[in-house]
Amino acid sequence: MPMVTLTIDGKQVQVEQGSSVLDAAKKANINIPTLCYMKDINVIGACRICVVEVKGARSLQAACVSPVSEGMVVFTNTPAVRESRRMTLELLLSDHPFECLTCIRNQNCELQALAEAFGIREVPYQGEKSEHPVDDSSVSLIRDPAKCVLCRRCSAVCEKVQTVSAISPQNRGFETVIAPSTTMQLADSSCVNCGQCVLVCPTGALHERDQTDEVWAALADPKKHVVVQTAPAVRVAIGEAFGLAPGTVSTGQMVAAIRRLGFDKVFDTDFTADLTIMEEGSELIERISHGGVLPLITSCSPGWIKFIEHFYPSLLPHLSTCKSPQQMFGALAKSYYAEKASIDPKDIYSVSIMPCTAKKFEAQRPEMNDSGYQDVDVVLTTRELARMFKQAGIDFTGLPEEDYDDPLGLSTGAAVIFGATGGVMEAALRTAYELITKTTLPSLDFHDVRGMQGVKEATVQVGDLPVKVAVAHSLGNARKILDAMVAGTADYHFIEIMCCPGGCIGGGGQPIPTNFEIRQQRIAGIYQADCALPMRKSHENPAVHQLYAEFLEKPLGHKSHELLHTHYTARGRYNIK
Repeated sequence: MPMVTLTIDGKQVQVEQGSSVLDAAKKANINIPTLCYMKDINVIGACRICVVEVKGARSLQAACVSPVSEGMVVFTNTPAVRESRRMTLELLLSDHPFECLTCIRNQNCELQALAEAFGIREVPYQGEKSEHPVDDSSVSLIRDPAKCVLCRRCSAVCEKVQTVSAISPQNRGFETVIAPSTTMQLADSSCVNCGQCVLVCPTGALHERDQTDEVWAALADPKKHVVVQTAPAVRVAIGEAFGLAPGTVSTGQMVAAIRRLGFDKVFDTDFTADLTIMEEGSELIERISHGGVLPLITSCSPGWIKFIEHFYPSLLPHLSTCKSPQQMFGALAKSYYAEKASIDPKDIYSVSIMPCTAKKFEAQRPEMNDSGYQDVDVVLTTRELARMFKQAGIDFTGLPEEDYDDPLGLSTGAAVIFGATGGVMEAALRTAYELITKTTLPSLDFHDVRGMQGVKEATVQVGDLPVKVAVAHSLGNARKILDAMVAGTADYHFIEIMCCPGGCIGGGGQPIPTNFEIRQQRIAGIYQADCALPMRKSHENPAVHQLYAEFLEKPLGHKSHELLHTHYTARGRYNIK
């Protein structure tokens, strides 16, 4: 690629032809503030915060969309640049509610940070305020247009990364609002509740439905026996809320902190991730052996499930009937655990801590009550759990490590890697290989299904059978595989699909910011946690063996089908409640 030399603030820099002024400034370690910009996803120059002076140009230029040219001379810090950026911010703030102290994004808001960086202490512009009602129709997400700065980052992610296009700019001019088509409510749209829009929103215009008050109330109720499960991806992200580096494995401190909140039992979703492998692996073997519908597709990502229900309902028979680990746990907490602990299941209040906003929707699905009760009462995101720790004054980083409770707290490394893209596939292969061949795997690490490549393929020799598998993360990549299936060109046996980029470590309920580099660090933490555990194969979990011996009898047995398996709903383009 030809190189271009330009000068930025008196500093010469060389970049590839086709780069933007913003790219060149980053290479020169010169900071240009942005608001609407997201590399490769939202490069539209809409917010005008990144304007710079270019020698010879008649007006200020948006650095994110201005291509470099040979000999270009750029100034990023002139009086005209500073005044323009400041005026833009003041105009944005003039139509913004001053609710910083009560906003869910207080101290983690890009607009707030820019206002502080530019020393804005008053807003000189007074005028009409845009008025749009808060949309709280979704069980997962809240949309507050009053706090929207029309950066379009949310709609760009929804359209270009997830290919759902549930929200987009509606109306024109001062009446513009980011909303579902015809400004219908979010719950009535094709929104899959993935929360990727929340991760990129610079303000509090989109956020999770906070349910911490419900959990505090349950913890204070002496009649309730409150149990909690924690997802694999939470343990490598929760520390970020307390200053730890992304990917730091904080399992023991997290368990200790949760216990200090007052939960009666602290369990691990990883236990039912191991159980999922036993059920789903058996289902795969059953389908291959008896001519069942292939390829089999994983079913543990609720955003992905809602996506296929909306956009590819004809492919629903390919889904595994296994509930997600969250919902398997919920069913067992109010049946198996209730029986062992001699507790009336109506008195058990089941909480899950998830990296995912779609899990809130999943827990409310009408079919998720096979225990005779709603299997999971409340889902909290990683962010909500961090808020509870802070409200309780817990010194997270200073806590000693503690272990999960029995019997639903023992798990393997195979369960931990569920949190990363390719992890479910790798866990399944570790077990399927040994169950079918009756021999020990020469290596537990299936590197072909790891990494951030959008679609990964591999062929694994399992005895006499070459098993062809595929892995996709983000719904845009899932669509590529599904389109191949519709076209009849997808000759796989088994497919793993995760809704969010990077898998659950990049879920919509994880700490903000969540970007490519942070996702990679969290994935590294997931594999570190896997390697540190004494057991790394789901079928070697003695607590799972005990569960089958005492309660479930066998994988795909009658009781397993009653409690651990489910069905799906063909929804079409818009939601069917």
